[in-house]
Amino acid sequence: MILDSVPQPRRMGVLKALFVAIGLTVIPLSASEHIHSSANHHRRQALTVPTLPGTWKSQGCVTDNVGTRTLQGATSAGPTTTIESCIAFCDSKSFVFAGTEFGDECYCGNVLTPGAANATSTDCNTPCAGNAHEPCGAGGRLNLFWSGKTPPPPPIIVPSVGKWVSLGCYTDGVNGVRTIGIPTPVTGQVSIETCTTACFNAGLSISGTEFADECYCASAITSGAPAPATDCTMVCAGNSSEFCGGPNRLNAYNYTGTDLPVNPNPPQGGGGGGPTTVFPVLTGLPPHWAYNSCWIDNAHGRIFDSDIAGSQTNTVTSCIAQCVALNFTLAGMEFADECYCGNTLVDGAVPAVESTCNMGCAGNSTQACGGPNRVSVYSSTGNVTALPVPVTQTTNLPGKFTYAGCLREPQGSKMFPNQIIWIGNNSATACMTQCAAFGYSAAGVEFGQECYCGDISDVTANNGVFGLQSECATPCPGDPLHLCGDGDRLSTYFWNGTLNNWHTPTNIGRYEFFVPGVIVPLIATVGINNKVTFLEKGGTGFPNSTGAYELDLSLASNFSAAWREMHIKTDVFCSGSVIMPDKAGRQINVGGWSLESTFGLRLYTPNGVPGTNSTNDWEENFDELSLQRGRWYPSAAVLSNGSILVIGGETGSNAAPQPNLEILPKPAGGDTVVDLDWLARTDPNNLYPFVIVLPSKNLFIGYFNEARILNPTTFDTVLQLPNIPGSSLLDEHIHFKASSAVPLPQHAPYTAPLQILICGGSTNGAGFAVDNCVTIAPEAPNATWSLERMPSKRVMPNMVSLPDGTFMIMNGALQGVAGFGLANNPNLNALLYDPTQAIGSRISILNNTIVARMYHSEAALLPDGRVLISGSDPQTNNPDGTVKYPEEFRIEVYIPPYLNQGFKQPTYNITNKDWAYGAQAQITNVKLFQGTTAGMRVSLVAATSSTHGNTMGARTLFPAFTCAGTTCTITAPPNAGVSPPGWHQLFILDGPTPSHSQWVRIGGDPSKLGNWPALPGFTTPGV
Repeated sequence: MILDSVPQPRRMGVLKALFVAIGLTVIPLSASEHIHSSANHHRRQALTVPTLPGTWKSQGCVTDNVGTRTLQGATSAGPTTTIESCIAFCDSKSFVFAGTEFGDECYCGNVLTPGAANATSTDCNTPCAGNAHEPCGAGGRLNLFWSGKTPPPPPIIVPSVGKWVSLGCYTDGVNGVRTIGIPTPVTGQVSIETCTTACFNAGLSISGTEFADECYCASAITSGAPAPATDCTMVCAGNSSEFCGGPNRLNAYNYTGTDLPVNPNPPQGGGGGGPTTVFPVLTGLPPHWAYNSCWIDNAHGRIFDSDIAGSQTNTVTSCIAQCVALNFTLAGMEFADECYCGNTLVDGAVPAVESTCNMGCAGNSTQACGGPNRVSVYSSTGNVTALPVPVTQTTNLPGKFTYAGCLREPQGSKMFPNQIIWIGNNSATACMTQCAAFGYSAAGVEFGQECYCGDISDVTANNGVFGLQSECATPCPGDPLHLCGDGDRLSTYFWNGTLNNWHTPTNIGRYEFFVPGVIVPLIATVGINNKVTFLEKGGTGFPNSTGAYELDLSLASNFSAAWREMHIKTDVFCSGSVIMPDKAGRQINVGGWSLESTFGLRLYTPNGVPGTNSTNDWEENFDELSLQRGRWYPSAAVLSNGSILVIGGETGSNAAPQPNLEILPKPAGGDTVVDLDWLARTDPNNLYPFVIVLPSKNLFIGYFNEARILNPTTFDTVLQLPNIPGSSLLDEHIHFKASSAVPLPQHAPYTAPLQILICGGSTNGAGFAVDNCVTIAPEAPNATWSLERMPSKRVMPNMVSLPDGTFMIMNGALQGVAGFGLANNPNLNALLYDPTQAIGSRISILNNTIVARMYHSEAALLPDGRVLISGSDPQTNNPDGTVKYPEEFRIEVYIPPYLNQGFKQPTYNITNKDWAYGAQAQITNVKLFQGTTAGMRVSLVAATSSTHGNTMGARTLFPAFTCAGTTCTITAPPNAGVSPPGWHQLFILDGPTPSHSQWVRIGGDPSKLGNWPALPGFTTPGV
């Protein structure tokens, strides 16, 4: 559980009752903030509030503050927390409001503290610890629920109970002395009634309640002084209509009757000025544990880092047992019923006079359990290390960080947008190191355990104000020698230099409108006939659509001739496609939306030439040929042996997982599906897993925030790679999803390990888009991820391999997740990623489009070196129901910088377009217009299919070649690990300028796909 820090002098802890504010503020919701279901079919729906019991209703997402909680009644927390369990907990205690926060925390109350405000519904983005499909608030955010009942009157200071009359609010613990000296157990939970009853039965005429759940008795008030009534504002643990003191404050009562019983054995206590009758425990302790000494608490600050919930059964041995269970070496008891744990004493702890630890334990009045601001300390090591008063860390800072000051948080919001909670481990150094790793130039530590990352410009944008150094006074739990901010205060550090070297070249290329569309595609594939096939969702698409069309690029200026109608039989919504290595370059599409379409196997043979209509159509016969398992959101890949791998997905739209793989053509025998436990474990965050063949012929698989290498024959795990650090929020709840991946270029002689690039993505729940790219060489020794920041956040990006070895990053959104109506704010900017540059300097900022390209958008490399951009089917509406982002028919192209400079493109001729591994092939009549063959490059860009940001089949190679005059001899890649069998666009580059490509096949058809399937309804090209 994540515990929020609380201001001194006494840490209250979330398991203590919290301050209550007078007054009721019901927070209404706007229509846009209500969480509702949708009839649309999603990739994966957002976190959803379940059906609530009885009259309970969701009140949306509201702000919360550690110092002044929105709900200040009972609390609970734990790994089974859900919305239902929290409501049941609060209902059982007769509270009318319930709230879930930070995944595993539950708060109750009858009033909402003034200052609480509506928050955007997407702020409540943390899944419940007990049900990952439900929202349980976030840091500083509550999912709020109301029973519909009228709240009871706010709590009051009870003026009298029978013959007990209120004396008002009193100070306690002044100079280490109790005002009402004897801690007294009650029957049930503490309230004014139970405490006065306990004092009456003890024959004592003074009663006092403190800190919500503590009861004290005495025959007289021997110290302390009246305090303002507003100091006693903690509701009684046993009666939420009454106040029971506060931190170091007592609600005191005097018995005015004359019938007090005579008790020969009144409860004993200490701190009231009488003799000490309690003693440390010296025997019967767990092995190695022994009493150390009495220590002063709060001389400079709290001397323990971790507190345990107060208990009326607290004893020395019970406290030690709890600390042992948490692997601590020190245990401390204070104020009779409080237990603390740690490994060192912190914040300038100093020894106390032994006799001042004179309060009997709540659970055993003969044992000493500290006193007011006194702690009885026990150790399992024989030693107690007391650390000095912590100071701000200003030296030995990582990298180029410098200390900026103690920064005040803006009212109602956060200075820096990215948070990580490090319970027990946070330090200024750790926070700075993490922020720099993610490309953030500003780091701030707050509340001890919280780390925030952002940009220096955030301080200006939020009108930041630096306060006094003394305002940052909370020790770092991971470095108690230094300070980590305080409540709403950030110990802040700035990077003195450049972290992200994003280039802004003069030549940024440009978007151009290309042709009006007749389809809203979700899959785009450039065929070996140099035409583009598009597939769209069927039964859920536009009326009268056939679901498939082919675009002749050469006829773009003639709309009526450019598009050819094609046909599919079942719905390809969220299916996968690749180009097969058979001699016809057939396109195969697998899976689909529901029922028999999820088993779909569809084949298309490209034919014809640019300028004339092709004649072939998609072939599909469910009765004769289908997948072994129905799949929605599967990936497909050509393996090194030339067969087709189909992996993952779900059994239908938002249905049960399909955590397995199968091979096409189906191997002989019965069921040949291979189950994968790691896909089952990570559903639904692993749809469209990334599959890339490695030079060893093993398979890289990227899914959720995990990656591994598989054997291509048994599909056993060869190596589990480190988790993918693709998270802009730096939080344990962040998930790698809706991103894009490509292999980086391989260069002859192909000895360097293949690297893989993954960019963008999002989180569960609120869908905070990721603003970074990560790379790894999976087969390098001790492979680790390298991270670099992008200039903007991007979920659902498309990445396109370019002939010069760079990559376009385009399309997507600044917020949300993949699915209908689940994303907002399109990212209109294109980026260029150059892997030849150093990490941190690889990204150039290019041009912008005016067309939102979000869910179901595509991008593909054209034979002339341009990039075709299509699709977008977000179905996101405005609150009034009008369309916010339309389904997009328009087709654009991007002119990359290498064409935008206006140089004439080189040309060549080729006759041999079918290459064996390691063979040599000639290109002739090579014509360059800027340079010579000495500076020429040759690239091979594999055939791909683009959908949902997944570029299936991507590969870029720079083969060896030699030239003599205008004839060049190219050496084909050496094996199917370097280059799996398949079709490639062959480019030559004159300096930066690519030629038009021609298609070549490398590696043949080793699985004889050209003879498959020999079934009715299908045409096979042969081998």
